[in-house]
Amino acid sequence: MSSLITADLVSLDTDLGADAPSVITALAQRVADAGRATDPAQLVTDALARETQSATGLPGGIAIPHCRSEAVTEPTLAFARLVPGADFGASDGPADLVFLIAAPAGGGQEHLKLLSSLARALVRPDFTAALRAAPDAAALVALVDEVVSPAPAAEAAAAAPAAATSSATVTRIVAVTACPTGIAHTYMAADSLTQQAAQTDGVELQVETQGSAGAKPLSPETIAAADAVIFATDVGVKDQARFAGKPVVVSGVKRAINEPSVMIAEAVKASTDPRARRVEGGAATSEEHGAEGGSWGLRLRQWLLTGVSYMIPFVAAGGLLIALGFLLAGYDVAGDPASKILSENTLSNLPAAGDHALFGSSLLTYIGALLFLLGSWAFGFLVPALAGYIAYAIADRPGIAPGFVMGFLANQIGAGFLGGIVGGIIAGLIAHQIAKREAPRWLAGLMPVVIIPLVTTIIAGMLMLLVLGRPIADITNGLTDWLNGLSGGSIVLLGLLLGAMMAFDMGGPVNKAAYVFATTGLTAQAIAAGGTEVKIMAAVMVGGMVPPLAMALSTALRPGLYTSSERENGKAAWLLGAAFITEGAIPFAAADPLRVIPSMMLGSGVAGAISAGAGVTLAAPHGGIFVFFAVDQVLWFLVAIAVGTIISAASVTALKQLGRGAGDVVADAETAKVPAHA
Repeated sequence: MSSLITADLVSLDTDLGADAPSVITALAQRVADAGRATDPAQLVTDALARETQSATGLPGGIAIPHCRSEAVTEPTLAFARLVPGADFGASDGPADLVFLIAAPAGGGQEHLKLLSSLARALVRPDFTAALRAAPDAAALVALVDEVVSPAPAAEAAAAAPAAATSSATVTRIVAVTACPTGIAHTYMAADSLTQQAAQTDGVELQVETQGSAGAKPLSPETIAAADAVIFATDVGVKDQARFAGKPVVVSGVKRAINEPSVMIAEAVKASTDPRARRVEGGAATSEEHGAEGGSWGLRLRQWLLTGVSYMIPFVAAGGLLIALGFLLAGYDVAGDPASKILSENTLSNLPAAGDHALFGSSLLTYIGALLFLLGSWAFGFLVPALAGYIAYAIADRPGIAPGFVMGFLANQIGAGFLGGIVGGIIAGLIAHQIAKREAPRWLAGLMPVVIIPLVTTIIAGMLMLLVLGRPIADITNGLTDWLNGLSGGSIVLLGLLLGAMMAFDMGGPVNKAAYVFATTGLTAQAIAAGGTEVKIMAAVMVGGMVPPLAMALSTALRPGLYTSSERENGKAAWLLGAAFITEGAIPFAAADPLRVIPSMMLGSGVAGAISAGAGVTLAAPHGGIFVFFAVDQVLWFLVAIAVGTIISAASVTALKQLGRGAGDVVADAETAKVPAHA
């Protein structure tokens, strides 16, 4: 294997332009002139495409543009020491040290490991100082060769600090770092965190680099012993379910390079904070994960959840505004009356008070009508946002516009949220396929903002209008008719099923499936009519509130069954449950799934059945007891929560006592080596 860098790939103290494209173009030409790339224009295109994902400028005057390219024939480093510097998007100004890392599209693992060594060296101040002081190209090449091909003794010395930790009160942290290409930022972030941990008393850190050079996954024992997790990634974390229930700090990969001390401090704090964000659970299996981004099933779930996460604010705002409108003006303001009030009345010409207006007030009738209209208009964005951000999850920004259009189209033809999902997926896949195709350099700049959205909208729109739209609309109408026809035992059974689903994995795929089913049924018409859709939303929220509340009650009634940390989690779970944050029960389920999960499903299922059977309706998709004004039948809403909480708490308490003596309790986590439920 030839050297990664040679003197003819080095440019010292030169002006190659004021921005990233100019410098990358000049360095790509050097790579081609050295016989290491067949097409410098293609190399430039691939490197700039990587720049659009996230800027490669780093604090300290460093930039590391990098890519894989079919034009590159062997792994190559091209270097420029710039006078003046060029803008690569770093927060502290231009870069004067620029490495272009060019890897073949099918480069082997050994090549990538050498490239990652350079990225790791760039976080060392002594190395960057030596680069700035190098007198000539030969000296600089020697410096780079020393870090990309270290002697075995040097490797051992570099690893030693990370292994040396001895403290009676060690906080154990595990981290995952990953960037889109997995060549540079992944390893720089890992080394920044590792070096900072070595300088921080009482912290032991191990990092899993999910990069192109490969890495040994963290062992189950290491993860189990960890007090907190850091996810410093720009892409999805592979096998995230391994970390379920752990306190977590989440950021992009560049923050770990720029602020490793802050992230470690946040992780230390989270490790003892019962209210800290935690890694969501999930029943991920090895079959779900393919070689490139996971299986189709996994990717489809990620796309849908991305769309739903962006859709929820529209549902929340719309639902709460409509509920407030009804609270002030009464239910008879829905529809045409509100539109008539908007067109005919003003603050100086108030309408007649509605029959059910709060305090019989004309002013409140007027304000309530306007709030109802605002909420209805917010709901109008629900399906377009769902479709737009599904397409965005598949194809990035070029997919947003076609996705929004497909969502609006789905509304227009009566295909509803099912049409939005299908339209968003179709738009995203078409945009993604077009974006993968090579475009002439003169056309490349127009592709993401004009060509891809235009062609995608035409193709996806014709497919929806001519082929798929009508069948999906028929399915949607059939589903609506079925839901509206549910009554008696049918609606109770549906409430039981949805409530149990909310407690099964407490934020995982099954929980999210039930939640999405409920939120996508919320419409202004359903809220105004008090139909089955809003009864489903109430059953889902009630079912999701029960698990944390039940664990809080159990830890309060029988604290001796729980460790001190579990009792602290129980105190926080009161508020989490009241606010409809089901994930508050995850630490208990992760520690003792066989006892906790069935108990939670039992109580949540009963709560959902009571809510549905009593006809409780809910116009807001989130908020728990804090959106009581959006609940009809508030008394039954509270009864369902209380009964479900008592059933789950009694069940889990009884199961934890099985096989235990009367005095066999856990007084404190520090004095009990084995948890009470082991």
